[in-house]
Amino acid sequence: MIRPLLAAAGASLLAACTQLPAERIVVTADVPSAHAFDAAPEPQIQLEMRAPDKPDYALAYAEVDDGEFRWPAINHTLVNPEYLRQEVDYATDEQPGTIVVETEKKFLYLVLGDGRAMRYGVSLGAQGRAWKGRAIIQWKRKFPTWTPTPAMIGRNPTLERWKQGMPPGLNNPLGARALYIFQDGKDTLYRIHGSPEWQTIGKNASSGCVRMFNQDVIDLYERVKGKAPLLVK
Repeated sequence: MIRPLLAAAGASLLAACTQLPAERIVVTADVPSAHAFDAAPEPQIQLEMRAPDKPDYALAYAEVDDGEFRWPAINHTLVNPEYLRQEVDYATDEQPGTIVVETEKKFLYLVLGDGRAMRYGVSLGAQGRAWKGRAIIQWKRKFPTWTPTPAMIGRNPTLERWKQGMPPGLNNPLGARALYIFQDGKDTLYRIHGSPEWQTIGKNASSGCVRMFNQDVIDLYERVKGKAPLLVK
């Protein structure tokens, strides 16, 4: 069910979960404004275009021993190469540390600065649930619990058994990690998270969430150190 908070902006892109995390992320220090005036204008520097920096995908998407769980390997050769994790050129005015979701292309970018970003493939909600705007990653959690909303239970009564929450695990819809979306200081009940259904990445296949490969959401989780701004466009 979409809260009134987001209803004014339209139906949400992100997947609803009613459970709150026990872990709070570290708040980053304030970043000086990129629009501060200098005594004299700086000369413009033309950044050299660089090829994508791709990890060893056999290792990047191998089975992950995560302590409590072992997340299965992903056969990356069956995935469109565009949706595999890679550092790419990315022209943007957003500050480093900002997460940008491009809904049409099914990409999530973590802005690194110097014209570069880490790009991940994602799965998004079906058409008609799309929302575009700004929010904040207020919390993040390892091994999240998933709780279906009343609307989800209404559409699929078999989810009633999980109304108090599904424990973490290999079949949990939130996967290995979850990043919790807040807007105007309130929990939207929507998440960026891992998924056991890795074949859906690059598609409109979720109930409205931003799904990622478990290996990729683990990578993103480690890179997001504070209250990261989120832009969905």
